[in-house]
Amino acid sequence: MSEEAPELRASDADREQVAEILRDALAEGRLDMEEFEERLDATYKARTYGDLAPITRDLPVGAVAVPKVDMVKRPGAAVGSWSERIVGGEGSSTWGVAVLSGFQRKGRWTVPRRFNCFAFWGGGEIDLREANFADGVVEINCVAIMGGVEVVVPPGVEVEVRGIGIMGGFDHREDGAPGDPGAPRVIVTGFAFWGGVGVERKLTRTQKQELREERRRERLERREERRELRSSARDESYEGHRRMLEEHRDLWRHGHDERGARREKARERDED
Repeated sequence: MSEEAPELRASDADREQVAEILRDALAEGRLDMEEFEERLDATYKARTYGDLAPITRDLPVGAVAVPKVDMVKRPGAAVGSWSERIVGGEGSSTWGVAVLSGFQRKGRWTVPRRFNCFAFWGGGEIDLREANFADGVVEINCVAIMGGVEVVVPPGVEVEVRGIGIMGGFDHREDGAPGDPGAPRVIVTGFAFWGGVGVERKLTRTQKQELREERRRERLERREERRELRSSARDESYEGHRRMLEEHRDLWRHGHDERGARREKARERDED
């Protein structure tokens, strides 16, 4: 996509990705130090994908060095603030049934004020991570008989579990965790007989990607710090060797001059 849109502006993360490829190429001997410095300088001066693309084109990973850019906005690519996600209305789905089968509610959907579900020898998944909410307080009523229902909530949502289990149970691990200001409250109620209702808190896809990018940046920063330390150690070692050589040269010159002076005095005595 970057070849189709070479005028698109490059980000700091794009430039850092290209710089990392150049560092690997230097370590593998594909680039000498002069080429590496020239290309690294061009990388940090690059403003568009068109500027970045030629820098790694002749390297084995050059074809994927510049990140691909998706020009189409995908549903669920971004999740708005809590105030934007409490939308009112009746909800896009109000019930789910799994009898010897399963059901799912996930992605971009609107959770009603009360959602009812029933699982008999089957299972259901209710994923609220990318959902909108009809109200600031919603209730999910689950009946699980020899079956199970899994409720997935995003970070920041307050959860209250009120269900009853007989030879079964409701998951209370997320019960009572404080929510973000303005976030909805999810009440999980119902009945479980020889079955179970689980409640789990997971990151959204966007949050997972942001976390991966943050960890990647931290790894790059640590790697760069290690390189700088190694480079500094090499510079100090080189400077120490240089000073030692200079001292040896000075001693040699001093000894050479003394021997020359003695020979000159000896010649003068011989002539006398």
